Amino acid sequence: MTSSLPDELRPAMHAAIRLEYWNLFWTATIIAVMGLVLGQSQTMKTAWVEDTLGVVPPIMFLIAAHLELNGKRSRKFPFGFERVNGLGFFVAAVALTAVGLLLLYNAAIALATQEHASVGSIVLLGYDFWLGWLMIAAQIYSLVPPMLIGRKELPLAERLNDKLLHTDALMNKANWLTGAAGLAGIIGLGLGWWWADSLAAAIISLDVISDGVKALRSSTAELIDGAPRALSSPNLSDDALELQRSLQAEFPEANIRLRETGRLIRAEIHGVHPPEEKRHPRQYWSRQEDRSWRLAQVGFVPPAGKN
Repeated sequence: MTSSLPDELRPAMHAAIRLEYWNLFWTATIIAVMGLVLGQSQTMKTAWVEDTLGVVPPIMFLIAAHLELNGKRSRKFPFGFERVNGLGFFVAAVALTAVGLLLLYNAAIALATQEHASVGSIVLLGYDFWLGWLMIAAQIYSLVPPMLIGRKELPLAERLNDKLLHTDALMNKANWLTGAAGLAGIIGLGLGWWWADSLAAAIISLDVISDGVKALRSSTAELIDGAPRALSSPNLSDDALELQRSLQAEFPEANIRLRETGRLIRAEIHGVHPPEEKRHPRQYWSRQEDRSWRLAQVGFVPPAGKN
């Protein structure tokens, strides 16, 4: 029995797997560098937690990819592991949202209690050195690898129609916002603005929550058999809308229902008899032929009553 992944997606999947291993490696270096210069800064602690949280999407993607590539269809799993990517997407979304809310709570408490963080000095080569300069350098370093990796992830995510990989790519590309907020918070501390640190931490946490909520809406829709969603939003995907119009035009009396199982679409056509001519599901796809792999099944449910 074959695995769940269409054969034409295997090269792109292997490329994405290699990229995610590099993603984990560079993220580990960022976590280490940021951890060395945390100090008492709320901004640095929040940015470090966000960077640590950044390993969740690639780890979940690698687990899901392994199951999709190697997991075989069986009596217990007749559809293979088509939805394992969606499950990983849901886990990552829950983690993002929960940690983002926790970080926002901590930042709000620090602002409410007027917590005054301080950035001390260290001795390097016999000279007093403000630790804030090291924090700034660490923040700048934390921006470069994610931005480069995010740019490489996006085309692969679109080719694979992989929401988990796409969310990770957008998080990486948008990492400049975290870095900018972190730099502003550290510089604010250096200028004696006690509130700048916690305010920057709150801005970072809001960015995390925004990513988490959008991912949570899309992943939940898939798990409860909602219509296929777009990669970057909880709106219906263009593929699904076009397929709905195409099937409705061919079967105007039918009730068309689409649902998403991972990266694949399954269509049910209710209220009509199947056409006499037998067709592969891909032949119902009216859009670009290289995307027809998305339509895995077309089922017909005839009208109730005698024929």
